[in-house]
Parts: sequence; structure tokens; C-alpha cells
Amino acid sequence: MKHRTEHRAVQNGGSGNGKNVKKQIVAGFIIFRRTEDGIKFLLLYRRGAYWNFPKGHFEPGENSLNTALRETEEETGLKGSELHIVPNFKTYVKFFFERGDKRIYDTVILYLAETKRADIRISPREHSGFAWFLYPDACHILGRYQGTKRALKQANDFLRSKGVRHRPADPQG
Repeated sequence: MKHRTEHRAVQNGGSGNGKNVKKQIVAGFIIFRRTEDGIKFLLLYRRGAYWNFPKGHFEPGENSLNTALRETEEETGLKGSELHIVPNFKTYVKFFFERGDKRIYDTVILYLAETKRADIRISPREHSGFAWFLYPDACHILGRYQGTKRALKQANDFLRSKGVRHRPADPQG
């Protein structure tokens, strides 16, 4: 199941209004883990500005999944072997923002993955914190970023449709 999500960070659309235009595609993961409280989603805090998923730019020769795996490891320390990629889920968030005289159009490709590891090692040059949030709390913390919230809702709905909820009973914790 593929989902499309669009979000406009700047509401006055159009051709760029005389600004330099840059288009970029990035890829990443919506990462979750099962806890006794329910499914928790990983959000990274980006340098005092906002919360988001681990994601980043393509390097030459990479496809979107390879980019998502590499960026996730760089930004969280989670290796591909510590992620279980959920099949048949991929969503897109599209938005644009302005930086100086440049309008940047972003397309974010997001996959869904589960990890059992709660401890994350963030990259301090990119992020200043991280947290695991239950779905309602994650939606709240994402605030005005409607496209990101929509992608999270799609992931949460997809997991619920597959019966994924709490951590299975495990006497070893």
C-alpha cells in the first residue's frame, strides 16, 4: 500500500515568485517499537527547531531505501540489522519552504520499520535530542507540520490494520 501526503510549509504557492528554486528528494524511516504502553514512534529534535523522522539526502548511486538506511544509521546509530522493514508501506510528504531568496521543494520518501532497541545515538551536528512517543503524543509534538502528521497517521493506521499493538508478553523483558 503506497500513500501520498502533501504539505505546504509556505501557503502562497505558484512558480516561486522570482525566487531561486531548488528541488530535492530525501528518504528516511518512520521507526517504531512495541512497549507495554503501546507502539511508540521515534522522533528526532532538529537543532532547536522541530521534531521529525530520521531522513536525509541521496548520495550518488543510492536508491531511496539505501538512502533511508544509511541516513537512519548516521542519525540514530540504528543499523539495518536492527530494523525490521515493514513490507508494503511507503509514503511521501511534499512541501516547500523558503530560505533566504531560495524556495526549496522537498519530497520526502518514508518507509516504516520496527526496532527493539530503545537507546538511540543521535548525531549532534544534526540533532539535539530524540524521544519515543505514543501516537497521540507524537501527533501533538509534530504541531503544525500537517504532512508529517499525516504520514505518521498512515503508518499508525497501517500497523493497526495488521494487528500490531503492544509488545508481546516476554518474561525476559
